[in-house]
Amino acid sequence: MSRKRVVLLGSTGSIGRNALRVLSELSGRFRVVALAAATDDRTLSEQISRWSPERVALYDSEAAERLRGRVGGGGPEIVSGEEGILSLCGEGADYLFNAAVGAAGLRPTLEAIGRVERICLANKESLVAGGALVMGRAEAAGTEIVPVDSEHVALHQCLEGRERGHVRRLLLTASGGPFRGASEEDLHGVTVEAALSHPTWSMGKKITVDSATLMNKGLEVIEAMHLFQVPPGKIDVIVHPQSVVHSMVEFVDGSLLAQLGETEMRHPIRYALTYPDRAPWKGEYDLAAAGPLTFEKPDTERFPALALAYRAAREGGTAPAVLSAANEVAVEAFLSGGLSFAEIPSVVDQVLRGTKIDRAPGEEEIYSADREARRKARELLGRYAAGNAAPPREVDSC
Repeated sequence: MSRKRVVLLGSTGSIGRNALRVLSELSGRFRVVALAAATDDRTLSEQISRWSPERVALYDSEAAERLRGRVGGGGPEIVSGEEGILSLCGEGADYLFNAAVGAAGLRPTLEAIGRVERICLANKESLVAGGALVMGRAEAAGTEIVPVDSEHVALHQCLEGRERGHVRRLLLTASGGPFRGASEEDLHGVTVEAALSHPTWSMGKKITVDSATLMNKGLEVIEAMHLFQVPPGKIDVIVHPQSVVHSMVEFVDGSLLAQLGETEMRHPIRYALTYPDRAPWKGEYDLAAAGPLTFEKPDTERFPALALAYRAAREGGTAPAVLSAANEVAVEAFLSGGLSFAEIPSVVDQVLRGTKIDRAPGEEEIYSADREARRKARELLGRYAAGNAAPPREVDSC
């Protein structure tokens, strides 16, 4: 059997590095033919030495020049910018593994549809911003979309072979983040360091902050809508601090089917790459060591980002793209010290309320909504910093 040719976007990030670990374990089945990252030329040069890809791309052109200096002659072809990254997503690959961060991952996903057999999708914003477009094109082109998020991999397994008419609802589990049980006063004093201390998962900065605000779970609700063709009213979030149950499906007869496992990203990555096969794992999960498993409802008053995501999901159209873009800007501001943790959802709320929603967007309308939401979020933050606007108000009940 010939090895599948894999293009990996976001190779220097947390998920990308874990994907390379899995691909190393499965080297007899896969060959890495291209790697792409945003700015980390140092790590990418190390990955080139290990994997010998045919082509690599860096979004930042200056980083690409530094990489050329590190690699020297005789290495892979090095391209840069969005155009360079998109050029990796065309012919000559069997799988695209998209672990890019944020809305920047949408264009590569769309570019690869119809050109690869499978997209292993770790970039949830592709489906948040352009879910109907992505899934519609993928179905028409025969390109398979397999999720990488542990929650959606869990649902994928629980739903396999099941009649969709038998499904009552999907339950996405959430750890609750590092501030579960924190008071409103505590949330206003959250530091960047504290927000990046996730209790169960090791992830990149943006997704870790999103997990702390519960926005990540809201984005996952929207992602699940499109992946499994389920309306938001049939998707619930349940807080499960131990992160042993990755998600559940409730059927109309009252039965619950859950997928359990350790908090290790290599398991869902392995599943996405090898489905419908099951690649052997040398370990054995000690369920007794996990201790008691508990569940509780999310607190959307202290963590209103989840309610905002549901609102965007119900509105549809470009609303999820606006939500995602405004959140990216707000999280960047928090990480750089320009916004408090508690104000992140307030900024998103104001942008979402102040942006006209296109109910039936095409590709360009989605990109336009993304740009407009970012502009409005930055404008709001700029006026706030300059003292020309009141601090972001509290989010109204959704």
